[in-house]
Amino acid sequence: MKKINIKSKISLLALIIALMLPTFVQSQDSNFGNWLIYIGNKKLNNKWNIHNEVQYRNYNAIGDLEQLLLRTGLGYTFNDNKNNMLLGYGYILSENYVGNTDDKISVNEHRIFQQFTSKQSVGSVKLNHRYRFEQRFVEDAFKMRFRYFLGLNIPLGKKEKDVNKYYISAYNEIFLNTKSSIFDRNRVYAGLGYNISNTLRLEAGYMNQFFETTSRDQFNIITFFTF
Repeated sequence: MKKINIKSKISLLALIIALMLPTFVQSQDSNFGNWLIYIGNKKLNNKWNIHNEVQYRNYNAIGDLEQLLLRTGLGYTFNDNKNNMLLGYGYILSENYVGNTDDKISVNEHRIFQQFTSKQSVGSVKLNHRYRFEQRFVEDAFKMRFRYFLGLNIPLGKKEKDVNKYYISAYNEIFLNTKSSIFDRNRVYAGLGYNISNTLRLEAGYMNQFFETTSRDQFNIITFFTF
């Protein structure tokens, strides 16, 4: 079997983005924002880990806060490091615009969540499945939501010190409510990543998040750190 070269993999990324275009066309309203994301993982031993995460989401390039998200959790890994179960907590501060005005209102949310992640490989392509159930305390309201995430990681080029320096990343995540309007939102993402070391990598990509009648486009910059 012939190996897929870098040009072919970049063409695959272009195809992924092209497949995302119908999502953009369906939306009735769209604007562009920026998400700065840090995702950390502290290994306590071969089984237990602590997840920590910070997301700074902006309505524009930077400086107009849309949402600040802080998340942490305790996880347990099993089945030869292929599966992980995690119990977590999140705090979310949202700065929502009031109608078409320049006024904002602050909304506080406390969130408890349970998640199960499973990893698998198809050739050199790595797949990541994540199932997450959330209990959301939004001001005086209580809501529940289910999320399913399917991610792809496609290495580029030859390995250097057992690591592929560059890779293509793509994912789709759907959010479903337990009552009222079942469909909450869907996120589609494609980007390029760089492995600085076995413990640190950087990634940048384009994400579309669409609702029933509107959508938002984001440029995401993500740092992953395992320590």
